[in-house]
Amino acid sequence: MSASDSVIESVKKWGAHNYDRIPVVIERGAGVWVWDMEGNKYMDFLSAYSALNQGHNHPKIVEALTKQASELYLTSCAFYSTRLGEFVEYLARLCKKEAVLPMNTGAEAVESAIKIARKWGYQEKGIPQGKAEIVVFGNNFHGRTTTIVGFSSQGQYREGFGPFTPGFKLVEYGDLDAVTSAVTENTVAILVEPIQGEGGIIVPPEGYLTALRGLCTKENVLFMADEIQTGLGRTGRMFACDHEGVVPDIYILGKALGGGAYPVSAVVANRKIMDVLGPGDHGSTFGGNPLGSAAALAALKALKEEGMARNARAIGDRLKKELASLKSPHIKEIRGKGLMLGIELKEDAGPARDFCLKLKENGILCNNTHGNVVRFAPPLITTHNNIDWAMERIAKVF
Repeated sequence: MSASDSVIESVKKWGAHNYDRIPVVIERGAGVWVWDMEGNKYMDFLSAYSALNQGHNHPKIVEALTKQASELYLTSCAFYSTRLGEFVEYLARLCKKEAVLPMNTGAEAVESAIKIARKWGYQEKGIPQGKAEIVVFGNNFHGRTTTIVGFSSQGQYREGFGPFTPGFKLVEYGDLDAVTSAVTENTVAILVEPIQGEGGIIVPPEGYLTALRGLCTKENVLFMADEIQTGLGRTGRMFACDHEGVVPDIYILGKALGGGAYPVSAVVANRKIMDVLGPGDHGSTFGGNPLGSAAALAALKALKEEGMARNARAIGDRLKKELASLKSPHIKEIRGKGLMLGIELKEDAGPARDFCLKLKENGILCNNTHGNVVRFAPPLITTHNNIDWAMERIAKVF
């Protein structure tokens, strides 16, 4: 039995069976590359679901983490701590907003945004207590908490986990008439992914986000953009909303915010929204801790200073074009923006997971979503030479 087989067997025996993992045990990583326990080299085409936009072991993030860990890594939010002020100011300025609520995971950030939106609705909009509604979209994915899965349209995410939190209206993604009809005097927010990631890399019609922004402004409803996967350069802009020049009322961020080195998430908004929270209304033991703040600050600076969004746009445009030129009998559609791309397979092509396993055998690690979509999301530091290497293998598989 190989060292990798031993690890896989141990995880299957002692771990929860809530993942159907690709059978590879990654031991180390650098940039766009990872190596398994037997020394086999792979190109990472998943980036930990876009948490590793800056690549594996980015030296500036490693340096910031190492330095901070040797000085102070936790105080709790009972006190002020080093790095927090720098982090929240940098992120607020990047988003052109006035206030940042640091959390840890993406799901926590979504839950926090829901609480803020509801309290804003009661306190500022005058909605009767207990009547607040949030419009959400079919095929959405915002996390795994019971509140969030309660407004999922995916049966597996809901089955066996109820009863669920009320107050959400589910409408079809991309249908402006549907969302317009769903808005009432009790609507506090519209929660949307600018591109649906887990839903199969679904890009809405051109102008859809602009129309949602207009609707929210007209009806005094908060536009909440879940940019956990799409944000921080992934789609070729700092935020996916930037493609239409749309500025949401609330940004929900995570994943690459900590550079993949540490779980960091955040809700970002202006004071008139964020200040509905007072002391004791919300909190987190680890939210905004010194170690996370140092990692996030280094991760954000690396994204900005190294032009990663610009590189994602250039490399992503090339990758999308080359995938489209494959003329594979298995491919139905290529879609996405920047380095967030999905390959939807034809019905007779077989499961997308089989293609992911074949790609793994050829040195490329990715995964599938929705059963029939292969997802490609390499780090934003990917070069043209990396694409040359990858396309040779992708063409062979498809």
